[in-house]
Amino acid sequence: MLTIEKKSLRVGKLVNSEHVDAVIRNYKKERWVHNSRRLGKEDSLSVWYSIGELEEFLAKARQHGGDGIRLYFGAYDQDHAPRPQYEGRQTIVLVATKQKESGGVFVNKDLHVNNDQGHTILAYNVGGLCPPFCSSGDGIGISIIDKGSDGVVVA
Repeated sequence: MLTIEKKSLRVGKLVNSEHVDAVIRNYKKERWVHNSRRLGKEDSLSVWYSIGELEEFLAKARQHGGDGIRLYFGAYDQDHAPRPQYEGRQTIVLVATKQKESGGVFVNKDLHVNNDQGHTILAYNVGGLCPPFCSSGDGIGISIIDKGSDGVVVA
């Protein structure tokens, strides 16, 4: 019997510190400052998950036929914030996907599964937001200086 392995489309690549610093710096200047002013508090800059929990989510996605993960940007509202400090802040939601062919074009569809509660999307959220819960960090990006009623300065 002949087995043909389906190759998944690779769209990402490893990047270096300069690249990471540049895209974070750009984000802070172009999005974060405005979001923070609108919220009246610092918006989140990152979301942290342990390798173990990511591996568990990836295994669950594979178990249900998933072959990719889509990262959605989101923001917590009052009803969905797992902690009061998260309300209004942005987050990242990981959603399992499965590649399908549609009219000769391959598309990555969000994966839905059946569970104890019924039919639902296979997704993961509620990581560690920074801010409000930050470690010391390693200097990636740029400095944010809070100038009180005068706003913030991005340096």
